[in-house]
Amino acid sequence: MLATRKTRLFYKDMGQDRKIGFPPVYNEASKVLILGSFPSVKSREIAFYYGHKQNRFWKMIATYFREDIPLSVADRKAFLLRNHIALWDIATACEIKGSADASIKNAEIADLSEILDVAKVELVLLNGTLAYNLFLQKYADLVIPYEKMPSTSPANPRYDEKAWQKALDIVFNKEKII
Repeated sequence: MLATRKTRLFYKDMGQDRKIGFPPVYNEASKVLILGSFPSVKSREIAFYYGHKQNRFWKMIATYFREDIPLSVADRKAFLLRNHIALWDIATACEIKGSADASIKNAEIADLSEILDVAKVELVLLNGTLAYNLFLQKYADLVIPYEKMPSTSPANPRYDEKAWQKALDIVFNKEKII
């Protein structure tokens, strides 16, 4: 599914290599905020998060909640909200070449109050080292617990699904126990 003309205009280039990311997905029931770094080329093509078929994010999160992997953008949004997950990227705009996090420069850091003022977020999970490092630039003193997670990118050989499961259990396992 390709981005519509409207979304292409919203996610237009801001300069030679400057790109704008996606709006966050959340509602007042969101309990866990997952922050990536910035959308990949494949994600920008479909105008939604984790669009590369080999990225492990959707498989990992669907497995955790014992659901089928959502395929369409609408199904992915509904999946996130149904499971109390907020999703955004810590960089809302940046200069980037291709999909490489290492090429990101001049990142604009997300204003998390947009989500945190509405949702009762109990935990922030940072998908990869760059997301974590950018987050610390502005939110190192955040009172909500946060944790650096192994990147779900197919380029990460150190991906650890059990680390994600353990982190998600901090919030969602409480519901299973009660």
